[in-house]
Amino acid sequence: MSSSEPSTDIVVERTLIQSSATAFPTNPRTLADVREEVAQSLALRMITKARTIDGVRIGVHFTFSKKDDGRFLRLVTSHIRARLPSSRYLFAIATTGASPASRGTRGGNRTSNALVICGSDEDDVQRAVLLASSKFLGRVDAVQNTGTLLAASVRHIGSSYDDAALWDVLSKSVRTPIDPLLPPPGSRSIDQLLSDARSKLERMTPRQAYDALHDPTYPMPVFLVDIRPASQRAREGGIHGSLIIERNVLEWRFDPRCEARLAIADRYDLKIIIYCQEGYTSSLAAASLHELGLLNATDIVGGFAAWGAAGLPGQIRPPSTISDEESYQISQPSFDSDDVIDGV
Repeated sequence: MSSSEPSTDIVVERTLIQSSATAFPTNPRTLADVREEVAQSLALRMITKARTIDGVRIGVHFTFSKKDDGRFLRLVTSHIRARLPSSRYLFAIATTGASPASRGTRGGNRTSNALVICGSDEDDVQRAVLLASSKFLGRVDAVQNTGTLLAASVRHIGSSYDDAALWDVLSKSVRTPIDPLLPPPGSRSIDQLLSDARSKLERMTPRQAYDALHDPTYPMPVFLVDIRPASQRAREGGIHGSLIIERNVLEWRFDPRCEARLAIADRYDLKIIIYCQEGYTSSLAAASLHELGLLNATDIVGGFAAWGAAGLPGQIRPPSTISDEESYQISQPSFDSDDVIDGV
């Protein structure tokens, strides 16, 4: 959810406040009455939409900023507590957008918003506090921790990252401790990860890869990419003419939206053929490129070892978009450890 695009729930809340404040009933209500009604409605909505994990209700909700955000969110938590007197729960509520006090003021876009995490169990809340502290590094201006309630001021809260981060915090905070020797629920083994990755790929044999690289009629640009570390390339050898891009920078080099991309990575239909030593890491790497939108990325079955076993040449024609002088050869890699700073 983008902080600039309030959800339907937020719009409904704003409409309720406006309509309530402008109506003229027989017994006019005060602004405090309206806030009380909105707080009750929000608490009920959160309880209704809550997920249950290990018997604990959890929920995350963003609401448009109102006057005195912290006080309003505490009012919401009091209604949650009143409706769930004997249930175990953990909820996170935050306001988004500029607060009424800061709108139209200089520097108002830097104003912090309120975040409240409330729960029925102090241990749940304190685990959530520890986890949340790593999610909003450098963005927290103030914190008040009273055991079963955390109130904080957080800058620019309300993005899709914040929503996913808070759900992750709550989910992990309420999970029942498990046997450390057993895999956690929802986890997958490396064999499962590898199988899922390969299900997305049209894997190629070494011969198919060689033919595609030398086929002038191939319908899209084709590149052979060696992702092995330098020590393995030095020990095992390599294929001259392939691009040497180590695994730790692969996504940054091929994402067309990334400033650190290669000049050739300016389109999404590239046929990127990845190889490692034996064809395992390369499958995971190719599947990762699919997540970026590079749906033609694939790898070589059996990796470099299979290429050699097939008797294929140790050199290929350099990519047509690169001159002979710029050819990425195994003896002179263009991307080395000095080129890797903070992941890019």
